[in-house]
Amino acid sequence: MSYISISLYRKVINHALAEGMAEEKFRDLPISIDAMENVRAVPSDQFFALHEMIDSRIGSGFAVRVGQQMKIDDYGVLGLSWRTCARAGEIFERSERYFKLLSDTYLFKVEKQNNVSYVYLHRDAHRRGVALSNEATMSATVVVLQAMTEVDIMPVAVSFKHGPPDNIVSHEEAFKCDIRFNQPYNFIAYKTKDLEMRTAKADTSINQFLMERVDEETRGIEVSASKVVRDVEQLIQDALPSGIPSIVQIGAHMGMSNRTLTRRLSENGFTFRDLIRKTQEEVAMSMLKDSTRSIAEIAFQTGFSEQSAFNRAFKRWTDQSPLDYRKNH
Repeated sequence: MSYISISLYRKVINHALAEGMAEEKFRDLPISIDAMENVRAVPSDQFFALHEMIDSRIGSGFAVRVGQQMKIDDYGVLGLSWRTCARAGEIFERSERYFKLLSDTYLFKVEKQNNVSYVYLHRDAHRRGVALSNEATMSATVVVLQAMTEVDIMPVAVSFKHGPPDNIVSHEEAFKCDIRFNQPYNFIAYKTKDLEMRTAKADTSINQFLMERVDEETRGIEVSASKVVRDVEQLIQDALPSGIPSIVQIGAHMGMSNRTLTRRLSENGFTFRDLIRKTQEEVAMSMLKDSTRSIAEIAFQTGFSEQSAFNRAFKRWTDQSPLDYRKNH
């Protein structure tokens, strides 16, 4: 059985209330409004049934409108990882890794064709609620990418496998592009250059590191080796949800060649490989102390593609399994 985060379930109910649906309509739900505070996730079928119930009462476009209200924080660990993406389109790469690690399925897949990138959503609508949830997911993609880049980038096309609703005004307002129904695939398409855009956070940090390099060259100073180590550790931590970063990737972010970065780390007694392992271990131990995070989620946050590989590495680092470490701390 698959599950949906309680934060998304809550968001759907709260938006229905905001659109005027009476609270009494939710009293017979398997997980009531009052019970939500003590639940982490709901069975996906209950989430899809909720979408169907609200759609039958409020009408066309509700799922798209609720998608427009989504925030990065509503997506839990996955959303947390999006905040540290260097490029806008990296959210889909991280989503691919996340769902593959937690459910052994590829929910998202990106294909680049010439100047357009197609983001496929592989979730067939075996019931109406899944189709509505797919609409909400596509709609949320638009606002999440805009929040990350702080630029009003918009898709060039949206495609759904299911048929059109009676009214597509909400769809047109949310997507502002060609919207197709009864298609072979669910996808949202963007100009590739928009998905390659640096995120607002990455833009700020890159500018910071580049200014430090300019300062070093013009004033004849050198940023301390210990600060370089701290900066590299932070960049590694930010990058891990996309997989283990290379020294080429981190050096480019800091405005340093591989040779220069290797020398600066060596001045403080570290190699790049040392910092990868050190950062993975520190992130893992910190997250294991939070009982709300699953082992699979922690494996994702520390750059592993399989939970079993994370378990072996953690045992090698600490002589304890992740579960034993959690029990002892």
